[in-house]
Amino acid sequence: MATFIPDTSPMPPELETPSPALLNPADAESLVRDASHWIAPLRAEIGRYLIGQSELVDRLLIALMVKGHLLLEGVPGLAKTLALKTLASLVDAKFNRIQFTPDMLPADIVGTEIYDPREGRFRVKHGPVFANFILADEINRAPAKVQSALLEAMQEKQVTIGEESFALPSPFFVLATQNPLEQEGTYPLPEAQLDRFMMKVIMDYPTEDEELRILDLAGTTEDLPAPAPMVSLGALQQARTVVNRLYLDEKVKRYIVRLVHATRRPDAFGIHIAPLIRVGASPRATINLALASRANAFLNGRAYVTPHDVKTVAMDVLRHRVTITYEAEAEGLNSEQIITRLLDELPVP
Repeated sequence: MATFIPDTSPMPPELETPSPALLNPADAESLVRDASHWIAPLRAEIGRYLIGQSELVDRLLIALMVKGHLLLEGVPGLAKTLALKTLASLVDAKFNRIQFTPDMLPADIVGTEIYDPREGRFRVKHGPVFANFILADEINRAPAKVQSALLEAMQEKQVTIGEESFALPSPFFVLATQNPLEQEGTYPLPEAQLDRFMMKVIMDYPTEDEELRILDLAGTTEDLPAPAPMVSLGALQQARTVVNRLYLDEKVKRYIVRLVHATRRPDAFGIHIAPLIRVGASPRATINLALASRANAFLNGRAYVTPHDVKTVAMDVLRHRVTITYEAEAEGLNSEQIITRLLDELPVP
């Protein structure tokens, strides 16, 4: 029988830094209720345009509230564009879609300098990245230098054109999509760039009942009415402030750290799958697990984080950060099965 060995390693420095003052327990419930009053109406309104995909909607909201970015993988025609465009319309934010192609240049995303002959000088023309919501459609179709231009904007929240740097709008949220079926003419994102996405969400086909509803909703040539804004950027900022102050117990913090460390040295936790894991999750996964868990608690109207919140978001935070070995591939395993085993066998506080 496997013996569990407690993890006595120090807490990563990212989690030791001072955090915002936690909510007063006496006021926490009412503050969360007031700050999240728009969540249920927003979900309902999105449901008028996007049938099913409730998990995707929640992941979009989680990333939006903690300033993260999403990588969405799914076959064409699953309403990936519709999901983000609808959310952007309801939040009253500027939305731009960038269709990635092999012949793109970085200037096609961030912008460039254009010579004005009347004034005799160069002026800056901003690219489509200057928006609140960016849909980077089929990001793996563009070459590495174009992918890097977008990923730099995601990380730094600014771009450099010529000798000037320009801050991007706030909020700034990127949903990048990639088609898992086609490999020809694509440039897969390397692991170091994948790590910059807070979550990777796999979008699946709708159920039969959901597809019947889709047919009833969109099975005509008439256009659906455009969604009207119902959430202000001020309300979103208030929600972000409250999410950052939700209570995260020391035991839950330790569980997050152990879960990430189990992807690097599973044998130390009595989970004997080390030969199946080539690279474990980075400290960025630890930070993102804590942030996403807080946001998930907020979506559910709670002022405190539970281990269930961690387990709810763990797959999306970790699936693109855990790289399996050739041995695991030979056994027909993938990173999701490895993470599922870690979640099942790692003791929960």
